[in-house]
Amino acid sequence: MSQEIPVRVFDIVGGPLCTSSDDGQLVHDRIAPLLRQGKRVALSFAQVDTVISAFLNAAIGQLYGELKEEEIRDRLALRDMAPEDLVLLKRVVENAKAYFKDPKRFTQAVDEEGA
Repeated sequence: MSQEIPVRVFDIVGGPLCTSSDDGQLVHDRIAPLLRQGKRVALSFAQVDTVISAFLNAAIGQLYGELKEEEIRDRLALRDMAPEDLVLLKRVVENAKAYFKDPKRFTQAVDEEGA
């Protein structure tokens, strides 16, 4: 089993607030190449106080359009995440999986909901 590469969210975003998709994109851009190379990543949320879904969509959700679910599950370990943030992440992941399974249908359903 290969060793995990530690990646600290706090260091990437420069503080305890994970509230923008731009910051989430920075995290994604740091971890996605490692995951694609088959490396294991330990993504630490230590010292992070606030996480919102836009951040998680960019950081983690879009991985489901780039890698197989099994690859993400095997290679990405989340550390030091608050229980309420884990609940939010679960919802983000379920939405991402539904979206990438059938983007056209998902977008249509969202459009109809807003109509």
